[in-house]
Amino acid sequence: MANDIVKELEAARAKVAALETSLAKSRRQTLAGLYKEYGFGNVEEFLAAVKEASGGGGGRRGRPAKAAKAPASAATRGQKRAKRARITPEIKQKLKSLVHAGRTGAEIASELGISLPSVQNIKRELGLVKARG
Repeated sequence: MANDIVKELEAARAKVAALETSLAKSRRQTLAGLYKEYGFGNVEEFLAAVKEASGGGGGRRGRPAKAAKAPASAATRGQKRAKRARITPEIKQKLKSLVHAGRTGAEIASELGISLPSVQNIKRELGLVKARG
């Protein structure tokens, strides 16, 4: 019984190896003629076009030769910049009461209209966080 299973497994492995070889051959043939399919005269022209289309030249380790352009800021896109939140003593007091009520930092930030890092900074300022040990 075990012998039959071993033989069946070996046959399956042989079939997988044959399929992998066939697939590799098929891929090589398809890739070898790909430049012609897209109207290029040779492989070098095709590869140059692919590199250009993918956003880069031949930089080291596949990285583009030139640094990518930084995303435009809100001001350069014509959008107004968000105003900075004014942290008043009232906001700090409300934050303290929300912390004592068991609210999460994200809930507090959303309710008070301030960022999560601001919540964390205020909590640290008010002594509402444990010191790292």
